[in-house]
Amino acid sequence: MAVAPPDNGTPPDSRQPRNGFDRYFEISARGSTLTREVRGGLATFFTMAYIVVLNPLILGSAVDGDGNTLPIPAIAAATALVAGLMTILMGVVGRFPLAVAAGLGVNALVAYEIAPEMTWADAMGLVVIEGVIIAVLVLTGLRTAVFRSVPTQMKTAIGVGIGLFLTIIGLVDAGLVRRIPDEANTTVPVGLGIGGKLVSWPMLVFVVGLLVTLVLVVRRVKGAILVGILASTALAMLVEAVGDIGPSFVDGVPNPKGWSLNVPTLPSNPFDVPDLSLLGQFNVLDSWGRAGWLVVLMFIFTLLITDFFDTMGTMVAVGQEGGMLDEQGTPPRTREILLVDSIAAASGGAASVSSNTSYIESAAGVAEGARTGVANLVTGVLFLLAMFLAPLVVVVPFEAASVALVVVGFLMMTAVRTIDWSDYEIAIPAFLTIVLMPFTYSISNGIGAGLIVYVVIKLAKGKSREIHPLLYAVAALFVVYFLRGPIETLLF
Repeated sequence: MAVAPPDNGTPPDSRQPRNGFDRYFEISARGSTLTREVRGGLATFFTMAYIVVLNPLILGSAVDGDGNTLPIPAIAAATALVAGLMTILMGVVGRFPLAVAAGLGVNALVAYEIAPEMTWADAMGLVVIEGVIIAVLVLTGLRTAVFRSVPTQMKTAIGVGIGLFLTIIGLVDAGLVRRIPDEANTTVPVGLGIGGKLVSWPMLVFVVGLLVTLVLVVRRVKGAILVGILASTALAMLVEAVGDIGPSFVDGVPNPKGWSLNVPTLPSNPFDVPDLSLLGQFNVLDSWGRAGWLVVLMFIFTLLITDFFDTMGTMVAVGQEGGMLDEQGTPPRTREILLVDSIAAASGGAASVSSNTSYIESAAGVAEGARTGVANLVTGVLFLLAMFLAPLVVVVPFEAASVALVVVGFLMMTAVRTIDWSDYEIAIPAFLTIVLMPFTYSISNGIGAGLIVYVVIKLAKGKSREIHPLLYAVAALFVVYFLRGPIETLLF
């Protein structure tokens, strides 16, 4: 079914392609312009550039079964390389503004659960296997069929839930919302700032940046989110120059009032030669004998479920934000998008940087006007440059980038109005999908719980014919996913 181009204030007669580049990427057809695409690509990069720093910290802090670690500079270079190439591939093949990079959550699973049972090469080999399996599911049409079997309003709920998920990520990364220490002797899990107060300069930078960005959004200023990121970064650099705040950890000692992850200072040497020694360092066979085939199968299954449904939810959310979904809640070129995503998963394993997947931060670019794969070309090239300019990437602190996540979370939340809350058969599954994503810090958990409850309610109401046959299988797989702890205990 054809997707109607969003109304971005572009006159219908200007939506005719101007040249072959325009025709291929459907820039005018989707009511966009080259300027909007570039602006969107920049916004997406700045909101997810942190992965070049964070992925090496996660993978580099873990040891494998032989006590070996991965070199952090090599992880950083390979992270930027794979993200750049796969984001460009998504733009050229999928022609959809969906950036790709090493997946958070999956990298922690690889680092802290899988690698300790085997070598790093074996662990990355399992990621390659998982990516190949997903590619086969796409090529056979099964992954697309599963996507289409999900009810439209549930897809809307997925987008809303991801919006709230983005919001909590932004608030936590900025330090505005923090976990209350156990020694505080309270049942309240999180609180505002430090001791319920905003007492640090980085928090103030976030608050000021958020207020400025919200005002720009309300006033319909073009590039509001990107301007907000850049303005917040400039303010952060000024504050650091004057106050010498420092990082959140100094020589292993916590500094609660410091900057999260990145300290906003200009590096003395902005250039660095990338270390690509990790490329091709994977093994797909030895893990089966070392960890046992049952353990390996459970690891692959967990990776598969996480990647499979995280991407589907992200794809819907980004398309929903840009008005690029058809009546069934399906974005254009779904098969191509899913295929590139599966290739990215395998490529991440082959480069020893964990599975690469679609990033919900792409919604920041869409909010800036991106509607086509051209935005991906911009984001991808910036990731490739980040291999050489890694010191410059870390200039933007979480407190500046998180502004975009909160604003985009609001924009995605507005779709909640299209869900029929008077129909409990869809409202209850939608509600669980929405709330469990931010509260469990997992897109897959929200999707899984929502679909299981949807199937159970329909069966209880005697409406089994309204359930797509594939949803039974999906719900059953999610039951296994949620019970994998007890299952592993029984088996192992």
